[in-house]
Amino acid sequence: MDAISPTLAPITDGLPPERRRWAVLAIFTALAMAALDTAIANIALPAIAADLHTTPADVIWVVNVYQIAMVATLLPLAALGEIVGHQRIYLGGLLLFTIASLACALAWSLPTLLVARVLQGLGAAGVMSVNTALVRFVYPSRLHGRGFGNNALVVATAFTLGPAIASGVLSVASWPWLFAINIPFGVVAMLVGIKTLPQTPRSPHAFDMLGALLTAICLCLFIVGIGSAAHGTSAVVVIAELMGAVIFGALLLRRQAGHPAPMLPIDLFRRPMFTLSVATAVCSFAVQGLAFVSLPFYFEDVLHRTQVETGFFMTPWSIVVAIMAPIAGRLSDRHSAGLLGGIGLVLLGIGMALLAMLPASPSVADIVWRMAICGCGFGFFQSPNMKAIMASAPPGRSGGASGLVATGRLIGQTIGAALAALCFGLAGHGGATWALALGAGFAAIGCIMSFLRLTVR
Repeated sequence: MDAISPTLAPITDGLPPERRRWAVLAIFTALAMAALDTAIANIALPAIAADLHTTPADVIWVVNVYQIAMVATLLPLAALGEIVGHQRIYLGGLLLFTIASLACALAWSLPTLLVARVLQGLGAAGVMSVNTALVRFVYPSRLHGRGFGNNALVVATAFTLGPAIASGVLSVASWPWLFAINIPFGVVAMLVGIKTLPQTPRSPHAFDMLGALLTAICLCLFIVGIGSAAHGTSAVVVIAELMGAVIFGALLLRRQAGHPAPMLPIDLFRRPMFTLSVATAVCSFAVQGLAFVSLPFYFEDVLHRTQVETGFFMTPWSIVVAIMAPIAGRLSDRHSAGLLGGIGLVLLGIGMALLAMLPASPSVADIVWRMAICGCGFGFFQSPNMKAIMASAPPGRSGGASGLVATGRLIGQTIGAALAALCFGLAGHGGATWALALGAGFAAIGCIMSFLRLTVR
């Protein structure tokens, strides 16, 4: 690795194998840190509330501000990556994330922790906004499916291990250590990344600061509006937030009309394959949001299972995703994403329907094999779809496509969570069954859109 220069010319079709291995280590280490952090923070909320003498309603902002900071800056940072180089945004995001992790560990009050979490969310956005774009440039085109499959494997593994890691750390140490453990991994990933991450092609246009502000406000209002609806906020407030998102979105489109690389990448939506792939992704992540919000309530409130048992029941989904994602990624190097994604969403829809039809007193096996089918379908869909999104965008627009991958994931999960909350509001404990059935419907819609990609040339 010592012989590798960080100042090599921009690459066009992947890195040499040895350099690629080190670059992948840096990319996936940072990605795992960003993905782990949400799950770790969720588990730590009760301990943080007790230590900082705050209420559960207030401490939930430890999670909320992190997500809002990410949503607001994903697309602007992706656009900036096209101008200054994706590797610079990635390394800058990783540096900020690592420093902010230290600030979280040293926080002495809720306000100081919230400020640190905002900075950590900005750093995570830097990592996740250009992550997929970097994978595209690190792997040669013939191995893109494998690269995106490994990407999905890292995220699924992080989500699977996150609660266990958090519980293990909290059993022997205080909550600040959950953030402090990011620091050595961040430093190592930085040192490796500086040496190995490739320089990527840069666009000549200037960064649109006003466009970035409009994008941030639009997406924030949309996500906050959906979240407000999910939590039963006044209809007037919800409508105002969503109308604000529409207004700022319209201003953004007017501002960037004719721009060669708009921040909200409307230009890419003129490509049918890109549009269908993004819409399919939103549907699939809405399914995941519906399932992951409704199932814990179903297991604990309806089946009267413990939190430990609930965690066990949720695990097969992520484990099977981690197994299937690399397999599907390799298959996508030889077969159509429309076909593979459609098959995956058929399985996901079947799994959701089977969960909705669980018997009144299901056995452990009844639950586990249904969750495994869902994980198999989701994992089989994810990697080929990610490859389809990136392949349908020109190399110079990799940043916009990469930012939209992460933004679509967050939007889909937010919509799914809001719809799950609505189901519980309408049907009480029976809302879980409604949510699962609705998830099966979203999977069916996504499946149709995926197979439509077979007609696109």
